[in-house]
Amino acid sequence: MPLRTDIPVYRPDLYSASAIRDTYPHYAALRELGPVVWLSKHKVYALPRYAECRQVLLDDDTFASSGGVGLNPVANRVGQGTTLFSDGEDHARRRSLLAHRLTPRALRTMKDTVDQQAAAVAEDAVARRTVDAVEVATALPMSVVPDLVGWPQQGREHLLRWAGATFDALGPLNCQAARTLPASLGMMRYARAVVRDRSALDGSMGHDLLLAADEGRIMPAECATMMIDYLAPSLDTTISAISSALYLFALHPEQWRLLKADPDLVPKAVNEVVRHQSPIRAFSRTATRDTELAGTAISKGSRLLVLYGSANRDPLEWDDPDTFDIRRDAARQLGFGQGTHGCAGQGLARMETSAILRALVERVDRIEMTGPPEWALNNVIHRLERLPLELIPA
Repeated sequence: MPLRTDIPVYRPDLYSASAIRDTYPHYAALRELGPVVWLSKHKVYALPRYAECRQVLLDDDTFASSGGVGLNPVANRVGQGTTLFSDGEDHARRRSLLAHRLTPRALRTMKDTVDQQAAAVAEDAVARRTVDAVEVATALPMSVVPDLVGWPQQGREHLLRWAGATFDALGPLNCQAARTLPASLGMMRYARAVVRDRSALDGSMGHDLLLAADEGRIMPAECATMMIDYLAPSLDTTISAISSALYLFALHPEQWRLLKADPDLVPKAVNEVVRHQSPIRAFSRTATRDTELAGTAISKGSRLLVLYGSANRDPLEWDDPDTFDIRRDAARQLGFGQGTHGCAGQGLARMETSAILRALVERVDRIEMTGPPEWALNNVIHRLERLPLELIPA
């Protein structure tokens, strides 16, 4: 069967402010066009359906991350030396340095602490009753992740702004990326200072990296990039998941009642939240050779955009995909990636999101929106900027 060369074209800008705030109609239009669609605005092949996204994520020999996963050459150059921008043995070497920190066994030792902190966050939120979902969602990751990664106390007030900027930089070189570039560079400067001054907290991931550099297992310059590698995703994606969970349960009170009736549904609920409101919109890959995808010819050097948020709503893969249902088996959702580049911190993200949901299920009868949701403007992270809620105590 001959390969397709008449690839459908999509002209709207997926990274305009309006598309960032309301992406799902764009995803539906892309899926309707086909499995591989040319984005004329960004000169990249978009993959809007589940099967092709999963195929690319599982084949990093053919679809590489080492050329960068962003949509602009500046970010793809600056990001060299990170775990995210590496493949094969180089990627495995970097991941192995910190893998012991995020194993199920290691996370079990943190569970009691995370549960206690989640309970404190929930109790404070219920006592106030009227809250911002994003503020509630931010509290737990900010109390867990910086200590784990080893960032000094000084400078933590900038972390959320810096972390968001590192994701913005991975989109196209649009106004959004340009506006946040100074913050992204600020995070890199600060990380380099932490390495230079050896001020990473004792017993942390950063401390492990400094010791690895001392032993010659990594270059000193890699310490800073790898600290950012683990810090930025562990904050923004988890904040996105927790705030999206609160939004979805406010929107669907019957689902909250299901969770209250059966708290054992929490793991399924976390997967369904990540499927329905994927924290990462998209990352790109580069074809290492001439190949084909879904019968479409892809030439060596072509960049492909893996649309996680669209794949997770693909009706070819999911029954009634736009419906939020915590009884659904959504374990195969792609929100945490897949394959060798699957999110290293997903175990921690699941633990934090589960802990908050369990703490709130015990204490909250109903979650009600008291104002409209405001979506953040970020090229890559899909998350709420603000969501006013009232938590009705149990």
